[in-house]
Amino acid sequence: MRRKTPQEKKRLSYLKDRRDTYGENDKSSRKNLPRSKAFARRSNRARESLALRAATGLPDEARAEAAEQRILRERRRVKRKWRDSTLAEYVEWKLERRAAREGGAAGRLTEALGRVQRRLGRPDRS
Repeated sequence: MRRKTPQEKKRLSYLKDRRDTYGENDKSSRKNLPRSKAFARRSNRARESLALRAATGLPDEARAEAAEQRILRERRRVKRKWRDSTLAEYVEWKLERRAAREGGAAGRLTEALGRVQRRLGRPDRS
């Protein structure tokens, strides 16, 4: 196994390291992700039990069919997670935002953005 050069390490870091771009405090995600998944599951159970409650009593094919149709008619709630953005995407976004904020004096920042893209093997966008 050969050793990685600092340039290879930097490139791999840009590609594999991730940054939290969800928009919340990164610590709050530990509580909010399970909480929102639980909320989705809870609402699904409540909706289904409400539909099934209408079919209780004497066995009746029409009521059972209506309850099943009511359950199948509405889409189930699902909490979807998405992965954090790569360090390269985050750095590019940060530099572009800073360049837009500074207006015309962004030569230094466009150079930095070019360096990031060259490290990733992409052609310069300038």
